[in-house]
Order: sequence, then structure tokens, then C-alpha cells
Amino acid sequence: MRTYYTLKDKIVDKWNLHSAAQNVFANQGSAGIDNQSIEEFEDNYKQNMREIHRQLKEERYEPSPVLRVFIPKGDGRQRPLGIPTVKDRIVQEAVRRIIEPIFEKIFCDCSYGFRKGRSTIEAIQKIEEHQQQGYNWVVDADIKGYFDNIDQELLMEFVTQRINDGWVLRILKSWLTAGVMTEQGLEKTPLGTPQGGVISPLLANIYLHQFDKEMTERGYRVVRYADDFVVLAKSSRKAKRTLEVIKEITEKKLNLKLHPEKTVVTNFGKGFVFLGYEFIAWRYKRPRKKALKKFKDKIRKITRRQQPFPVEMIISKLNPVIRGWGNYFGMGNVKILFERLDEWIRMRLRAFMEGKKAHYNQNRRIPSALLKQKGLQSLLTTLS
Repeated sequence: MRTYYTLKDKIVDKWNLHSAAQNVFANQGSAGIDNQSIEEFEDNYKQNMREIHRQLKEERYEPSPVLRVFIPKGDGRQRPLGIPTVKDRIVQEAVRRIIEPIFEKIFCDCSYGFRKGRSTIEAIQKIEEHQQQGYNWVVDADIKGYFDNIDQELLMEFVTQRINDGWVLRILKSWLTAGVMTEQGLEKTPLGTPQGGVISPLLANIYLHQFDKEMTERGYRVVRYADDFVVLAKSSRKAKRTLEVIKEITEKKLNLKLHPEKTVVTNFGKGFVFLGYEFIAWRYKRPRKKALKKFKDKIRKITRRQQPFPVEMIISKLNPVIRGWGNYFGMGNVKILFERLDEWIRMRLRAFMEGKKAHYNQNRRIPSALLKQKGLQSLLTTLS
């Protein structure tokens, strides 16, 4: 297995830095602790990029702490998110562009999250493929606070197995230890990778690659998307043994903890949830309740009454949401659900057009054909 010793020149290459900046701009995002927005950075682009290039070349680059913000979760709780400065995001992206292909060569097929050309849909399909092969029992595992509890020393050891360029390793380490700025002041980060950093998903995959590698070498059927994974087995006894092996690797070799209440041995009959899908019965799956609620909340927000916009503009906002949700969950047993949701969306749209509270007898006043004529798309059409 090849080890890479000299990557600095590729990373500080001006074209690589420029491409990294364009990717960061395309992804948008908020300002970090320096309050510099992407627009402000772009206003003085050439000078800012020259300064980044100079700092990297002369080994004077030091990252700023990330700004901690909280975003709401579906269960009402809040998830911490770290926002690096625009400058730090560009440098992280420049490093990621060079080192990610090195690790892609060794990543296992069972890993689907944050990888180019791989998707949640493929992960779901792989689960069903294993089921068809007789793997009907499932260890549904949950790592407790994964991103916040990654052992940084172990992570750097795993990186060094492929990259032994001291300049790159120092930069990676500096991001891990830069700290988090909160309302109470600067907090040190002796563990974990800040969620929100451009480089964090790659580092998270590098860390759990050790798990993927050992499990697949032992012949286990793993399907992993970031820190969310299931392992399939052919019997209850084998599934229970599989859970012991998972604990052995995660707790003893990776210094992680499985969530005791969320990690369970189950099967396709009893059901489990993975990547937004609820698997229930042996050949049946549907969107989980959280996914359905989130979708309906988006539709409600777009179609709320008393907006000074033409209905065509509302429809143009609805259609991408309808297509995206339908294309993803169309793999499930959803025909009846999609019919009901289509009717509900039309009801919401009629209420918007009339400026009145939504109720089902509106069907008689504004025909569905008119809404279709105005461009409204349907969940059902994503099934065909």
C-alpha cells in the first residue's frame, strides 16, 4: 500500500486553491468567527487568495476556532454545528481535493456516506440485496455522539498510514485542535471533529474505515452511511454474536461507545429504521414518520397563505421538493401514501389561491386539471 510523502505542492497549487474557493462559494454558508461572509471575501478575491497562498507556502497558516451554532433536530432537540471561517473552508477544501482520492482507493464497498458517486439509495438497495440472499436479521447500531468523540490521536495514526507528509499532518491536526467559539468563550477540542467543517466527513470516513475493513475481512455484511450503519446476519444467534464483535471493534479499538438504547438486534419482520426508511414486515418499507413530518412542514411553509406571490411562483418552489422526496421514497410501498399526499398538496395550494383555510371540499371549486395546467407536479408521477 503506497504512502504519500510530498503533497504540499499539489495543495498550494493556485489552480487547486481557486477550484476549492469556487466549491466553497457554490455551497454558500454563513460567516465564521471573523464575520466575513462569502460575498465580502469575493469582493476582495485576488488579494484574499494571494494571502492564503502565501500563508500556506510559507507555513504560516493557522486556522481560527469554529463558530458554534445550534440547528433544530426533528425530535425538538438541537444539534451543534461548527462554522469555520471562509478562509479555513477554502483551505480545508483544497486539502480535501488532494487527499480524498488517496483514501478512496482503500475505502470499502460497504461505505456510502459522503463519497462521490455513492448515495443513500444505493445503500438501501444493498440492504435489500443482502435480505434477498437470506440475511434477514439486523444489528441496528448507533454510535453515541460519534463526531464529538473521535479519538484524534487514533485518527492521525490512521491518516499517517497513507499520508506521511508532515506539512499536511500538521494542518489536519491544527483543524482538530483549533477549538470552538461559544457564547461562553473558547472551548478546547481534545476529542472529535467539528461537524460543519469541509474536511470533517472525510476524516469521519477515514476513522470508521478501520471498522469497515475489519468487519468485511471477517465476512460480515455491513451497510454504512457516515456513522449510521446496520450489519445483517442469517439468524438471531449470529446477529447477537455480530453485536459482540461490533462492540469489540468500536469500544476497544476505536474508543467509541454504542448507544445502549438505540443499538438493537432485530429483523425485517420486527422492523427497523435506516436512512429515512422504516422497514416493516419482510418485503415492505415506507418513509419514517419523521421524514413524512419534515416533508409536510416544507409544503406548509411554501404554501402558507397571505403571501404576495402568484401561484406559479409557489408551484415553482413546490416542484423541486415534490420531485426530490418522491424520487427518494419512491422505492418504498408508497402508492396509496403518494395519492393521499398529492391530494393534500393540491388542497394546500387551493387554500393559498383562495386565501382561505385548507379543507377537502375545495376540490370542487378549483379542479386538479387547472393546477396541473399551471405546472404542479405529482408524487405519483415519480413512481412511473
